[in-house]
Amino acid sequence: MHIHILGICGTFMGGVAALAREAGHRVTGCDAGVYPPMSDQLRALGIDLIEGYGVEQLSLQPDLFVIGNVVSRGNPLMEAILDAGLPYTSGPQWLSENVLQGRHVLAVAGTHGKTTTTSMLTWILEFAGQQPGFLVGGVPQNFGVSARLGNTDAASRPATGHPFVIEADEYDTAFFDKRSKFVHYRPRTAILNNLEFDHADIFADLAAIETQFHHLVRTVPASGRLVVNAREEALSRVLERGCWSDVVRFGERRDAPGFRARGEPHAFDVLKAGVLVGRVEWELLGEHNQLNALAAIAAAEHVGVTPQQACEALGQFANVKRRLELKGKVRGVTVYDDFAHHPTAIRTTVDGLRRKVGPDSRILAVFEPRSNTMKLGTMKAQLPWSLEEADLAFCHSGGLGWDASEALLEMGERAVVSDNIDTLVSKVVKAAQPGDQILCMSNGGFGGIHDKLLKALAQE
Repeated sequence: MHIHILGICGTFMGGVAALAREAGHRVTGCDAGVYPPMSDQLRALGIDLIEGYGVEQLSLQPDLFVIGNVVSRGNPLMEAILDAGLPYTSGPQWLSENVLQGRHVLAVAGTHGKTTTTSMLTWILEFAGQQPGFLVGGVPQNFGVSARLGNTDAASRPATGHPFVIEADEYDTAFFDKRSKFVHYRPRTAILNNLEFDHADIFADLAAIETQFHHLVRTVPASGRLVVNAREEALSRVLERGCWSDVVRFGERRDAPGFRARGEPHAFDVLKAGVLVGRVEWELLGEHNQLNALAAIAAAEHVGVTPQQACEALGQFANVKRRLELKGKVRGVTVYDDFAHHPTAIRTTVDGLRRKVGPDSRILAVFEPRSNTMKLGTMKAQLPWSLEEADLAFCHSGGLGWDASEALLEMGERAVVSDNIDTLVSKVVKAAQPGDQILCMSNGGFGGIHDKLLKALAQE
Protein backbone atom coordinates (compact mmCIF):
# COMPACT_ATOMS: atom_id res chain seq x y z
CA MET A 1 0.00 0.00 0.00
CA HIS A 2 1.13 3.55 -0.71
CA ILE A 3 0.31 6.00 2.08
CA HIS A 4 0.94 9.74 1.93
CA ILE A 5 1.28 11.45 5.32
CA LEU A 6 0.33 15.09 5.84
CA GLY A 7 2.34 16.62 8.68
CA ILE A 8 4.99 13.90 8.51
CA CYS A 9 7.80 15.75 10.29
CA GLY A 10 6.12 15.91 13.69
CA THR A 11 7.54 13.47 16.22
CA PHE A 12 4.41 11.32 16.36
CA MET A 13 3.66 11.30 12.62
CA GLY A 14 7.33 10.70 11.85
CA GLY A 15 7.11 7.62 14.08
CA VAL A 16 3.98 6.46 12.27
CA ALA A 17 5.85 6.87 8.97
CA ALA A 18 8.78 4.81 10.23
CA LEU A 19 6.46 2.01 11.38
CA ALA A 20 4.60 1.99 8.08
CA ARG A 21 7.85 1.81 6.15
CA GLU A 22 9.14 -1.01 8.35
CA ALA A 23 5.88 -2.88 7.71
CA GLY A 24 6.63 -2.80 3.98
CA HIS A 25 4.42 0.05 2.81
CA ARG A 26 5.49 2.69 0.36
CA VAL A 27 5.50 5.94 2.34
CA THR A 28 5.66 9.54 1.18
CA GLY A 29 4.80 12.68 3.06
CA CYS A 30 4.72 16.43 3.29
CA ASP A 31 4.99 19.15 5.88
CA ALA A 32 5.24 22.92 6.10
CA GLY A 33 8.78 22.61 7.42
CA VAL A 34 10.91 19.73 6.14
CA TYR A 35 14.15 20.00 8.08
CA PRO A 36 16.65 17.92 10.09
CA PRO A 37 16.82 15.85 12.16
CA MET A 38 13.43 14.31 11.33
CA SER A 39 13.81 14.87 7.58
CA ASP A 40 17.19 13.10 7.61
CA GLN A 41 15.77 10.16 9.60
CA LEU A 42 12.82 9.73 7.25
CA ARG A 43 14.84 10.03 4.04
CA ALA A 44 17.28 7.45 5.41
CA LEU A 45 14.29 5.07 5.56
CA GLY A 46 13.55 5.66 1.88
CA ILE A 47 10.65 8.05 2.48
CA ASP A 48 10.25 10.85 -0.08
CA LEU A 49 9.38 14.21 1.47
CA ILE A 50 7.71 17.25 -0.07
CA GLU A 51 7.86 20.78 1.32
CA GLY A 52 4.43 22.35 1.70
CA TYR A 53 0.86 21.23 1.06
CA GLY A 54 0.46 21.80 -2.68
CA VAL A 55 -2.58 20.28 -4.41
CA GLU A 56 -0.29 18.77 -7.07
CA GLN A 57 0.42 16.01 -4.52
CA LEU A 58 -2.88 14.43 -5.53
CA SER A 59 -1.01 13.19 -8.61
CA LEU A 60 0.90 10.78 -6.36
CA GLN A 61 -2.35 8.79 -6.21
CA PRO A 62 -1.68 7.09 -2.86
CA ASP A 63 -4.02 4.41 -1.60
CA LEU A 64 -4.59 6.39 1.59
CA PHE A 65 -3.85 9.83 3.03
CA VAL A 66 -2.88 9.84 6.73
CA ILE A 67 -3.60 13.21 8.33
CA GLY A 68 -1.63 14.70 11.22
CA ASN A 69 -3.33 16.97 13.75
CA VAL A 70 -1.25 19.91 12.55
CA VAL A 71 -3.50 19.97 9.47
CA SER A 72 -6.69 22.03 9.65
CA ARG A 73 -9.52 23.06 7.34
CA GLY A 74 -8.28 25.54 4.77
CA ASN A 75 -5.10 23.56 4.15
CA PRO A 76 -5.01 23.46 0.31
CA LEU A 77 -4.09 19.78 0.00
CA MET A 78 -6.65 18.74 2.61
CA GLU A 79 -9.36 20.73 0.85
CA ALA A 80 -8.45 19.01 -2.44
CA ILE A 81 -8.63 15.58 -0.75
CA LEU A 82 -12.08 16.40 0.62
CA ASP A 83 -13.34 17.77 -2.71
CA ALA A 84 -12.13 14.68 -4.56
CA GLY A 85 -13.66 12.30 -2.01
CA LEU A 86 -10.35 10.50 -1.53
CA PRO A 87 -9.74 8.08 1.38
CA TYR A 88 -8.10 9.53 4.49
CA THR A 89 -7.63 8.66 8.15
CA SER A 90 -5.79 9.98 11.20
CA GLY A 91 -2.38 8.83 12.41
CA PRO A 92 -3.73 7.24 15.63
CA GLN A 93 -6.51 5.45 13.73
CA TRP A 94 -4.06 4.06 11.16
CA LEU A 95 -1.77 2.95 13.96
CA SER A 96 -4.61 1.23 15.80
CA GLU A 97 -5.79 -0.71 12.77
CA ASN A 98 -2.44 -1.61 11.24
CA VAL A 99 0.08 -1.95 14.08
CA LEU A 100 -1.60 -2.26 17.48
CA GLN A 101 -4.33 -4.73 16.61
CA GLY A 102 -3.68 -8.00 18.45
CA ARG A 103 -0.68 -6.67 20.38
CA HIS A 104 -0.42 -6.28 24.15
CA VAL A 105 -0.42 -2.50 24.16
CA LEU A 106 1.21 -0.69 27.10
CA ALA A 107 0.20 2.98 26.99
CA VAL A 108 1.87 5.72 29.01
CA ALA A 109 -0.36 8.73 29.70
CA GLY A 110 0.10 11.83 31.85
CA THR A 111 0.77 15.55 31.69
CA HIS A 112 4.48 15.09 32.40
CA GLY A 113 7.07 12.38 31.93
CA LYS A 114 5.38 10.44 29.12
CA THR A 115 8.43 10.27 26.86
CA THR A 116 10.84 9.34 29.65
CA THR A 117 8.53 6.74 31.21
CA THR A 118 7.72 5.21 27.82
CA SER A 119 11.43 4.91 27.15
CA MET A 120 12.08 3.34 30.56
CA LEU A 121 9.31 0.79 30.08
CA THR A 122 10.47 -0.07 26.57
CA TRP A 123 14.05 -0.58 27.77
CA ILE A 124 12.91 -2.80 30.65
CA LEU A 125 11.05 -5.07 28.21
CA GLU A 126 14.01 -5.09 25.82
CA PHE A 127 16.38 -5.98 28.67
CA ALA A 128 14.03 -8.84 29.58
CA GLY A 129 14.24 -10.21 26.02
CA GLN A 130 10.70 -9.36 24.91
CA GLN A 131 11.69 -7.32 21.80
CA PRO A 132 8.86 -4.81 22.21
CA GLY A 133 7.57 -2.55 19.51
CA PHE A 134 7.36 1.10 20.48
CA LEU A 135 6.50 4.63 19.49
CA VAL A 136 8.06 7.34 21.63
CA GLY A 137 7.83 11.13 21.31
CA GLY A 138 11.60 11.44 21.43
CA VAL A 139 14.72 9.39 20.79
CA PRO A 140 15.53 6.88 23.57
CA GLN A 141 19.29 6.65 23.66
CA ASN A 142 19.17 2.92 24.39
CA PHE A 143 17.64 2.46 20.92
CA GLY A 144 18.62 5.45 18.78
CA VAL A 145 15.24 5.51 17.00
CA SER A 146 11.80 6.76 18.06
CA ALA A 147 9.74 3.86 16.69
CA ARG A 148 9.95 0.22 15.62
CA LEU A 149 7.57 -2.69 15.11
CA GLY A 150 9.44 -5.03 17.44
CA ASN A 151 8.74 -8.74 17.41
CA THR A 152 7.22 -9.65 14.03
CA ASP A 153 6.19 -12.82 12.24
CA ALA A 154 7.71 -14.24 9.06
CA ALA A 155 5.72 -11.78 6.91
CA SER A 156 7.05 -8.78 8.88
CA ARG A 157 3.68 -8.24 10.49
CA PRO A 158 3.40 -7.36 14.19
CA ALA A 159 3.44 -10.61 16.16
CA THR A 160 0.13 -11.30 17.91
CA GLY A 161 0.20 -10.82 21.66
CA HIS A 162 3.68 -9.33 21.81
CA PRO A 163 4.12 -6.02 23.65
CA PHE A 164 3.97 -2.63 22.03
CA VAL A 165 4.77 0.40 24.21
CA ILE A 166 3.31 3.74 23.16
CA GLU A 167 3.44 7.27 24.46
CA ALA A 168 -0.25 8.07 24.93
CA ASP A 169 -0.93 11.73 24.31
CA GLU A 170 -4.17 13.40 25.40
CA TYR A 171 -3.96 15.97 22.60
CA ASP A 172 -6.67 15.74 19.95
CA THR A 173 -6.42 13.25 17.10
CA ALA A 174 -7.17 15.33 13.99
CA PHE A 175 -9.35 18.19 12.79
CA PHE A 176 -12.08 15.64 12.03
CA ASP A 177 -11.65 13.63 15.25
CA LYS A 178 -11.45 15.71 18.41
CA ARG A 179 -10.99 12.77 20.76
CA SER A 180 -7.65 12.40 22.51
CA LYS A 181 -5.12 10.32 20.59
CA PHE A 182 -4.93 7.71 23.33
CA VAL A 183 -8.53 6.49 22.99
CA HIS A 184 -7.46 4.76 19.76
CA TYR A 185 -4.80 2.59 21.37
CA ARG A 186 -6.94 0.12 23.38
CA PRO A 187 -4.21 -0.73 25.93
CA ARG A 188 -4.18 -3.77 28.20
CA THR A 189 -1.74 -1.94 30.47
CA ALA A 190 -2.06 1.80 31.01
CA ILE A 191 0.10 4.10 33.10
CA LEU A 192 -1.64 7.21 34.42
CA ASN A 193 1.45 9.10 35.51
CA ASN A 194 0.00 12.44 36.62
CA LEU A 195 -2.67 14.90 35.53
CA GLU A 196 -2.65 18.69 35.48
CA PHE A 197 -4.25 21.32 33.32
CA ASP A 198 -2.50 21.74 29.98
CA HIS A 199 -3.36 22.19 26.28
CA ALA A 200 -5.45 25.28 26.97
CA ASP A 201 -5.97 25.64 23.23
CA ILE A 202 -8.26 22.57 23.16
CA PHE A 203 -9.38 21.94 26.76
CA ALA A 204 -11.53 24.39 28.71
CA ASP A 205 -10.39 23.21 32.13
CA LEU A 206 -8.92 20.30 34.09
CA ALA A 207 -12.30 18.57 34.29
CA ALA A 208 -12.39 18.33 30.49
CA ILE A 209 -9.03 16.53 30.49
CA GLU A 210 -10.18 14.24 33.29
CA THR A 211 -13.10 13.23 31.06
CA GLN A 212 -10.68 12.24 28.29
CA PHE A 213 -8.60 10.23 30.76
CA HIS A 214 -11.72 8.40 31.84
CA HIS A 215 -12.43 7.57 28.20
CA LEU A 216 -9.01 5.87 28.22
CA VAL A 217 -9.84 4.01 31.46
CA ARG A 218 -13.04 2.74 29.83
CA THR A 219 -11.03 1.00 27.09
CA VAL A 220 -8.83 -1.09 29.43
CA PRO A 221 -10.24 -4.64 29.81
CA ALA A 222 -11.04 -6.29 33.14
CA SER A 223 -7.93 -8.45 32.71
CA GLY A 224 -5.87 -5.31 32.16
CA ARG A 225 -3.92 -3.17 34.60
CA LEU A 226 -4.04 0.53 35.43
CA VAL A 227 -0.81 1.83 36.97
CA VAL A 228 -1.80 5.01 38.80
CA ASN A 229 0.12 7.73 40.63
CA ALA A 230 -1.28 7.60 44.17
CA ARG A 231 -0.40 11.25 44.83
CA GLU A 232 -2.62 12.73 42.14
CA GLU A 233 -6.07 13.91 43.24
CA ALA A 234 -7.13 14.42 39.63
CA LEU A 235 -6.43 10.75 38.85
CA SER A 236 -8.42 9.69 41.92
CA ARG A 237 -11.36 11.67 40.54
CA VAL A 238 -10.94 9.94 37.17
CA LEU A 239 -11.15 6.47 38.77
CA GLU A 240 -14.13 7.51 40.89
CA ARG A 241 -16.11 7.85 37.66
CA GLY A 242 -15.78 4.11 37.16
CA CYS A 243 -13.01 1.55 36.91
CA TRP A 244 -13.23 -2.02 35.60
CA SER A 245 -9.58 -3.13 35.73
CA ASP A 246 -6.95 -4.07 38.28
CA VAL A 247 -5.37 -0.93 39.77
CA VAL A 248 -1.76 -0.84 40.98
CA ARG A 249 -0.71 2.40 42.60
CA PHE A 250 2.76 3.86 42.95
CA GLY A 251 4.32 6.67 44.90
CA GLU A 252 2.43 6.21 48.15
CA ARG A 253 4.27 7.53 51.16
CA ARG A 254 3.38 4.65 53.46
CA ASP A 255 3.46 0.86 53.32
CA ALA A 256 0.59 -0.05 51.02
CA PRO A 257 -0.20 -2.66 48.35
CA GLY A 258 1.44 -0.61 45.62
CA PHE A 259 5.02 0.38 44.72
CA ARG A 260 7.04 3.02 46.53
CA ALA A 261 10.66 4.15 46.73
CA ARG A 262 12.97 4.45 49.72
CA GLY A 263 16.10 6.53 49.30
CA GLU A 264 17.43 9.31 47.09
CA PRO A 265 16.29 9.59 43.43
CA HIS A 266 19.70 8.47 42.12
CA ALA A 267 19.88 5.37 44.38
CA PHE A 268 16.76 3.89 45.93
CA ASP A 269 15.10 0.69 47.08
CA VAL A 270 11.85 -0.35 45.44
CA LEU A 271 9.20 -1.75 47.77
CA LYS A 272 5.95 -3.48 46.90
CA ALA A 273 3.43 -3.71 49.74
CA GLY A 274 6.29 -2.79 52.06
CA VAL A 275 8.53 -5.64 50.88
CA LEU A 276 11.89 -4.93 49.22
CA VAL A 277 11.74 -6.16 45.60
CA GLY A 278 14.72 -4.41 43.98
CA ARG A 279 17.10 -1.47 43.97
CA VAL A 280 17.79 1.16 41.31
CA GLU A 281 21.13 2.93 40.98
CA TRP A 282 21.45 5.19 37.94
CA GLU A 283 22.49 8.62 36.67
CA LEU A 284 19.01 10.17 36.49
CA LEU A 285 18.02 12.99 38.82
CA GLY A 286 14.87 14.19 40.52
CA GLU A 287 11.96 12.67 42.37
CA HIS A 288 9.90 12.83 39.18
CA ASN A 289 12.21 10.28 37.56
CA GLN A 290 11.99 8.10 40.66
CA LEU A 291 8.20 8.10 40.23
CA ASN A 292 8.55 7.44 36.50
CA ALA A 293 10.67 4.41 37.36
CA LEU A 294 8.07 3.02 39.78
CA ALA A 295 5.39 3.36 37.10
CA ALA A 296 7.52 1.54 34.52
CA ILE A 297 8.37 -1.25 36.97
CA ALA A 298 4.69 -1.78 37.84
CA ALA A 299 3.66 -1.82 34.18
CA ALA A 300 6.44 -4.23 33.18
CA GLU A 301 5.33 -6.62 35.90
CA HIS A 302 2.00 -6.98 34.08
CA VAL A 303 3.79 -8.58 31.09
CA GLY A 304 5.91 -10.92 33.18
CA VAL A 305 9.01 -8.91 34.08
CA THR A 306 9.89 -9.19 37.77
CA PRO A 307 10.51 -5.95 39.68
CA GLN A 308 14.05 -7.11 40.42
CA GLN A 309 14.80 -7.58 36.72
CA ALA A 310 13.18 -4.22 35.93
CA CYS A 311 15.42 -2.52 38.50
CA GLU A 312 18.49 -4.13 36.92
CA ALA A 313 17.39 -2.84 33.53
CA LEU A 314 16.97 0.71 34.81
CA GLY A 315 20.54 0.62 36.05
CA GLN A 316 21.51 0.54 32.36
CA PHE A 317 18.91 3.04 31.17
CA ALA A 318 20.16 5.96 29.08
CA ASN A 319 17.75 8.86 29.25
CA VAL A 320 15.94 10.40 26.30
CA LYS A 321 17.65 13.22 24.47
CA ARG A 322 16.78 16.71 25.74
CA ARG A 323 16.24 15.57 29.34
CA LEU A 324 18.92 17.47 31.27
CA GLU A 325 21.16 16.74 28.30
CA LEU A 326 24.67 18.11 28.67
CA LYS A 327 25.44 20.34 25.66
CA GLY A 328 28.91 21.49 26.66
CA LYS A 329 31.18 23.19 29.17
CA VAL A 330 33.14 26.34 28.41
CA ARG A 331 35.35 28.37 30.77
CA GLY A 332 33.87 26.60 33.77
CA VAL A 333 30.25 27.21 32.74
CA THR A 334 28.07 24.16 31.98
CA VAL A 335 25.15 24.31 29.51
CA TYR A 336 22.21 21.87 29.59
CA ASP A 337 19.19 21.37 27.33
CA ASP A 338 15.81 20.19 28.59
CA PHE A 339 12.34 19.79 27.07
CA ALA A 340 10.54 21.25 30.12
CA HIS A 341 7.89 23.84 29.24
CA HIS A 342 4.96 23.42 31.68
CA PRO A 343 5.59 25.17 35.06
CA THR A 344 5.53 21.89 36.98
CA ALA A 345 8.05 20.36 34.59
CA ILE A 346 10.24 23.45 34.85
CA ARG A 347 10.17 23.24 38.65
CA THR A 348 11.02 19.54 38.78
CA THR A 349 13.82 19.97 36.23
CA VAL A 350 15.40 22.86 38.11
CA ASP A 351 15.02 20.90 41.35
CA GLY A 352 16.70 17.87 39.78
CA LEU A 353 19.65 19.96 38.68
CA ARG A 354 19.83 21.58 42.11
CA ARG A 355 20.07 18.17 43.75
CA LYS A 356 22.89 17.30 41.35
CA VAL A 357 25.04 20.41 41.74
CA GLY A 358 24.27 21.24 45.36
CA PRO A 359 23.48 24.58 47.02
CA ASP A 360 26.72 26.35 46.17
CA SER A 361 26.52 26.31 42.35
CA ARG A 362 24.38 28.96 40.67
CA ILE A 363 21.63 27.84 38.29
CA LEU A 364 20.77 30.19 35.43
CA ALA A 365 17.40 29.11 34.04
CA VAL A 366 16.89 30.16 30.42
CA PHE A 367 13.43 29.36 29.08
CA GLU A 368 10.78 30.22 26.54
CA PRO A 369 7.00 29.80 27.10
CA ARG A 370 6.49 28.16 23.72
CA SER A 371 3.67 25.61 24.10
CA ASN A 372 0.17 26.68 23.09
CA THR A 373 -0.89 26.71 26.75
CA MET A 374 2.03 28.92 27.77
CA LYS A 375 1.58 31.27 24.81
CA LEU A 376 -2.02 31.84 25.90
CA GLY A 377 -0.75 32.90 29.33
CA THR A 378 -2.81 30.31 31.17
CA MET A 379 0.11 29.28 33.40
CA LYS A 380 1.98 32.59 33.68
CA ALA A 381 1.14 33.07 37.36
CA GLN A 382 2.98 29.83 38.20
CA LEU A 383 6.28 30.87 36.62
CA PRO A 384 7.87 32.45 39.74
CA TRP A 385 6.97 29.28 41.70
CA SER A 386 8.48 27.08 38.98
CA LEU A 387 11.76 29.01 39.12
CA GLU A 388 12.22 29.21 42.90
CA GLU A 389 15.34 27.02 42.90
CA ALA A 390 17.03 29.05 40.14
CA ASP A 391 19.42 31.85 41.04
CA LEU A 392 18.64 33.80 37.85
CA ALA A 393 15.91 33.40 35.24
CA PHE A 394 16.09 34.53 31.62
CA CYS A 395 12.83 34.47 29.65
CA HIS A 396 12.46 34.71 25.88
CA SER A 397 9.18 36.60 25.44
CA GLY A 398 8.97 36.66 21.65
CA GLY A 399 5.53 35.78 20.28
CA LEU A 400 3.71 36.06 23.61
CA GLY A 401 0.39 37.81 23.98
CA TRP A 402 1.07 38.68 27.61
CA ASP A 403 3.68 40.60 29.59
CA ALA A 404 6.39 38.21 30.80
CA SER A 405 8.08 41.00 32.81
CA GLU A 406 4.89 41.53 34.76
CA ALA A 407 4.45 37.78 35.32
CA LEU A 408 7.97 37.53 36.74
CA LEU A 409 7.80 40.78 38.71
CA GLU A 410 7.93 39.11 42.12
CA MET A 411 11.35 37.64 41.22
CA GLY A 412 12.74 41.16 41.10
CA GLU A 413 16.27 41.48 39.69
CA ARG A 414 16.58 37.69 39.49
CA ALA A 415 14.45 37.73 36.30
CA VAL A 416 15.53 39.07 32.90
CA VAL A 417 13.19 39.23 29.89
CA SER A 418 13.90 39.80 26.20
CA ASP A 419 11.94 39.22 23.01
CA ASN A 420 15.16 38.64 21.05
CA ILE A 421 17.21 35.45 21.44
CA ASP A 422 20.55 37.05 20.57
CA THR A 423 19.94 39.77 23.15
CA LEU A 424 19.00 37.12 25.70
CA VAL A 425 22.22 35.23 24.95
CA SER A 426 24.24 38.40 25.57
CA LYS A 427 22.52 38.96 28.91
CA VAL A 428 23.10 35.36 30.01
CA VAL A 429 26.77 35.44 29.02
CA LYS A 430 27.27 38.76 30.81
CA ALA A 431 25.82 37.30 34.00
CA ALA A 432 27.58 33.91 33.83
CA GLN A 433 30.45 33.08 36.16
CA PRO A 434 32.77 30.05 36.38
CA GLY A 435 30.95 27.21 38.12
CA ASP A 436 27.50 28.30 36.87
CA GLN A 437 24.98 25.84 35.43
CA ILE A 438 22.97 27.22 32.50
CA LEU A 439 19.73 25.29 32.05
CA CYS A 440 17.90 25.95 28.75
CA MET A 441 14.26 24.82 28.71
CA SER A 442 11.92 24.73 25.70
CA ASN A 443 9.76 22.27 23.77
CA GLY A 444 11.25 23.65 20.54
CA GLY A 445 14.67 24.37 19.08
CA PHE A 446 14.93 27.68 20.98
CA GLY A 447 16.69 29.33 18.03
CA GLY A 448 19.82 27.26 18.55
CA ILE A 449 20.44 29.04 21.84
CA HIS A 450 22.63 26.27 23.25
CA ASP A 451 25.26 26.58 20.53
CA LYS A 452 25.01 30.37 20.64
CA LEU A 453 25.67 30.34 24.37
CA LEU A 454 28.64 27.98 24.11
CA LYS A 455 30.14 30.02 21.26
CA ALA A 456 29.65 33.33 23.07
CA LEU A 457 31.06 31.95 26.32
CA ALA A 458 34.16 30.73 24.47
CA GLN A 459 34.75 34.26 23.12
CA GLU A 460 34.55 35.93 26.53
